[in-house]
Amino acid sequence: MKHAELVAAVTSDPSASCRSALLASWARSMTRYKLDPYDQSPPHRLTEQELREARQSVEPLLEAAGSTLDRLFQAVGGAGCCVLFTDKNGVPVERRGHCADDTTFEGWGLWTGNVWSERFEGTNGIGTCLAEQRALTIHRDQHFHVRNIGLSCTVAPIHDHRGRLAAALDVSSCREDLDENFVKLIASAVVDAARRIEARHFRNAFPSARIVLAPDADWGSGALLAIGADDLIIGATSAARAACGITDAMLERELPAQEILHDVAAEAEELSLAERGVVHRALARANGNVSAAAKALGISRATLHRKMRRLGLQTVRN
Repeated sequence: MKHAELVAAVTSDPSASCRSALLASWARSMTRYKLDPYDQSPPHRLTEQELREARQSVEPLLEAAGSTLDRLFQAVGGAGCCVLFTDKNGVPVERRGHCADDTTFEGWGLWTGNVWSERFEGTNGIGTCLAEQRALTIHRDQHFHVRNIGLSCTVAPIHDHRGRLAAALDVSSCREDLDENFVKLIASAVVDAARRIEARHFRNAFPSARIVLAPDADWGSGALLAIGADDLIIGATSAARAACGITDAMLERELPAQEILHDVAAEAEELSLAERGVVHRALARANGNVSAAAKALGISRATLHRKMRRLGLQTVRN
C-alpha cells in the first residue's frame, strides 16, 4: 500500500488516534487541518519581517543556546545532519549546517523562515513535537506528506524560565542509510542539549537568585528552582514545576523554599544555628563588645551587626 493510501486508511478509523501519538498526529493532519498527503507544495514561508519578529520572540533563549547549538552540530554535522532552532510556532530561526549540504536541506525546506507546524506540514518532527510537547523522532514514512518521507527528524521541546513552551531543537537528516542506533544517539543528544539551553536561560533570567536542584531530581532532568534573598522560590523550570507541583499561582502568592526543599531547608536551619553559636560565643568572650568580637571573627563591625540582627542576637556594647 502506498504511503498516502496508508495514511488515508488509518485515519478513517475513528479509534486510530487512541492507539498512538503518531496516528493521532496523522488524524489531526487529515481531519483538523484538511491536508492532502499527496500535496507537493513547498513549505509555507514567512516574510523577512515575520522572520525577524519570530527571531525576536525567542532572542533570550537564542542567546543562551549559541554554544550548545555549536557543540550539537559538531557532534552530528559530520553524519550529514543539520541543526534547527525553532520558535513555538515551528519556524526555524537559527540553523547549523555544512555549506556542502545547504542546497540539499534548503530543497527539503529545512531552512530558516519556513513553517514546520502541523497545521502546514502535517505530521513532522518539529510540528508534532510542539503539538505533543515532548521529545520524539519522526522517521521517514512516519511523516504525513509523501514529499517528506525521505526525512528523519529528532526534536525536543524547549521551555522558557516561566515553564512555558517557547521553542524546539531539531536535528534532521535526509540520508537513506541513517542507522536506527545512530538515531537513538541523536535523540539522547538533542534532549540533553535542550535541557542545557533551558538551564542556561533559567540562570540568565534569575541572575541574583540561588539556583538549586528540585528534590529527588538529577541535574540532567533540568528540574531547577530559583530562590531569592528571602528564601522564597521565585522561579521554577518546567521540569521542576512538574516534579514539585508548582504553579504560577503558588509563585505569585510567595512560596517559601522550605515547603518544597524540606531537606535543604532543614540543613540551612542547622547551618544558621551553628553560625548563631559561633557569633554568640565570640560576643561572650568579648564581654558583649561588638568591635572586639568582630575583630576576633575577622569581619567588620557592620557585618557582625547585620549577622546579629539576622540571627536575633542583641548586645549593649559596641
